[in-house]
Amino acid sequence: QVQFVESGGGLVQPGGSLRLSCAASISTSHASIISINIMAWYRQGPGKPRERVASISKTGGINVGDSVKGRFTNSRDSAKEMTYLQMDELSNEDTAVYYCGALGSHWHWGQGTQVTVSS
Repeated sequence: QVQFVESGGGLVQPGGSLRLSCAASISTSHASIISINIMAWYRQGPGKPRERVASISKTGGINVGDSVKGRFTNSRDSAKEMTYLQMDELSNEDTAVYYCGALGSHWHWGQGTQVTVSS
């Protein structure tokens, strides 16, 4: 069983900031919790392919996409299986549905949260 709770999306003006949060839980049919190795954020803008934004491992190793490097910060609370995406200096190009992903034995994805950057 997989559960995701994503929050923090919304409408923001160019140059503004938003913080996305994602709580994930993966369990077996016997209700055993599966440890999450990597948590990630992907996004898909209108008419664009899905793009990796950032990912963070259980040990804290972080990868950030070139298009958001220096503006977005990814963090994680492994004890709570939560990941956060702090997004600063947002532009219209950042408008997209942002998806939270979690890697246990394979990848699982949340339902996504809409981020709209517009004046």
